[in-house]
Amino acid sequence: MLEQLDGREVDLLVAFISPHFSGAAEDIGGVLRAVLHPGVLIGSTNAAVVGMGREVEESPAISLWAVSFGATTARAVELDAMVGAEGTTLRGWPEHQGEAGDERDHTLVLLADPYSFPTDGVLRSLGESQPDLQVIGGMASAARGPGGNRLLVDDRVVDRGAVGVLLRGSDPVEAVVSQGCRPVGSPFVVTDVDGNYVRGLGGRPALERLQELAATMEEAEREQLQRGLHVGLVVDEHRIDFGRGDFLVRNVLGARADDGAIAIGAIVEVGQTLQFHVRDAAAADADLTQLLAGQTAASALIFACVGRGRRLFGSTDHDASAVADVFGPIPVAGGFCAGEIGPIGGTNHVHSFTASVALFSAHATSSQAARAPLGG
Repeated sequence: MLEQLDGREVDLLVAFISPHFSGAAEDIGGVLRAVLHPGVLIGSTNAAVVGMGREVEESPAISLWAVSFGATTARAVELDAMVGAEGTTLRGWPEHQGEAGDERDHTLVLLADPYSFPTDGVLRSLGESQPDLQVIGGMASAARGPGGNRLLVDDRVVDRGAVGVLLRGSDPVEAVVSQGCRPVGSPFVVTDVDGNYVRGLGGRPALERLQELAATMEEAEREQLQRGLHVGLVVDEHRIDFGRGDFLVRNVLGARADDGAIAIGAIVEVGQTLQFHVRDAAAADADLTQLLAGQTAASALIFACVGRGRRLFGSTDHDASAVADVFGPIPVAGGFCAGEIGPIGGTNHVHSFTASVALFSAHATSSQAARAPLGG
């Protein structure tokens, strides 16, 4: 596949490595640098890897994505962060981002360790300091505890923090964030909250509103509600009508019978608009297909939740095939993640059960192996 680069230098190489080769990550990185001489190398270990229309789950695999940009520069970052009383302190971030009016970084592709890197806090901090920076990526998912994941950044391999690449220039990167849900019922204004408990929707107990919704549904729909209930929080309250992409979807965590409150995976404020959502294979398929339609891309990176794949769709290759169906056999690589990163309504968030796809105008080359081509 490397002939697709036509002898051009590799500006950026991204590697996704299955858990079978976590112990060989340093050797893999060394071989990749020796063979391809990339300007920037980043990578992570993931529960499954994606490449060229395939998703390899529970089998040894490595997926590589190499790109030669036209008018874009790439620089690696290795990040660590701490959460304190005054917010999130980020270490390793470049100090100089250019003066006002100068060209600035437009995209950060971020690979993070879920056990040691406070991605939510970092995204909030970056949103305040660099509101125009688009962040796309995912959390490494090859380990079940701290210290088990591996992150590659140029000639280093680390087991904590985050690594990434900052992109600056005129080669656009478009983000498609498919949260895989569909709204049900009507939207309500939040009228009473208690931390992450929503007590009132439209002046009545939230649990009562949910029960009324369930009573109007057919039995099959009620079963969907029981299996995959979520809520969507409207991102832009200035809109009159809300549709696909207008909601930030969050999990429903439980309920309190005494006051009819519903616990969700976010802090909600009075005055926000909330609508119940359901997630199932059909909704996830339709959401991704519709969001990709009309887009253009010469290459792509896919960051898909570990809860998708066979677990959600009942068969392999769904998200990779969806991208191939729209764009044809373009170079694609990616991994299953323990949290996906991408913008909704112009704000970067960490998601779950999501497919976050970075669409590049720059041509790339991609390869995938069902077993390690590099030894180890």
